[in-house]
Amino acid sequence: MLYLDIHTHQPLPKNDVQSILSLSLTEDDLYPLVQTRAVSVGLHPWFAKLEKLETQIENLYQKAKQTNVKMIGECGLDRLRGESLENQIIILERQIAVAEELNKPIILHCVKCFAELIEIKERLKVKIPMIIHGFTKNEELGKQLKAKGFLLSFGTAILREDSSAAKLVKHDDDFFLETDNSETPIQEIYKAAANLKKCSDDELKARIFADWKKLNLL
Repeated sequence: MLYLDIHTHQPLPKNDVQSILSLSLTEDDLYPLVQTRAVSVGLHPWFAKLEKLETQIENLYQKAKQTNVKMIGECGLDRLRGESLENQIIILERQIAVAEELNKPIILHCVKCFAELIEIKERLKVKIPMIIHGFTKNEELGKQLKAKGFLLSFGTAILREDSSAAKLVKHDDDFFLETDNSETPIQEIYKAAANLKKCSDDELKARIFADWKKLNLL
């Protein structure tokens, strides 16, 4: 069974890895949308501009209809970088609408805006799965987000057993794993997660495989 990497910026997966390559559509189609590779596409909050929104949303919508586009994103909110938070919320809500219409999960970037993210989910009554990638915040926030219906994905943070990410993995049976920008192999992240869960790599791979299947990511 393959190792599944839900969010990566690494261009070429290894033979025993299936990954979803995250592509930003905010750079005038710098990246071609190859149909032989599973990808996610979105307007990243660092680069998305409200003045270009209509053109970019139409581009996103048309490309997201391809069968190899598994998720919308990464998109989201970032209080430290990008347009004003007000504009970022408008841009995110338009992408949520695309994800809802196409019935595809959304993968989220969130920096210091979790309260706003929860408010948007509740106000819009979002039905499609919403996955927060690279979660590293405290256990209490992680549990709150899970209670609100969000899913969490963890990366290299779980390699530190004293991290909040590792503690959340230890006590949770519903999470995803990713490499993001890291060159750390996904196999090492799986091994760390399996050690935290006190299970075998194969048991963990089977559980994550089942969750990917539920979200139509395979």
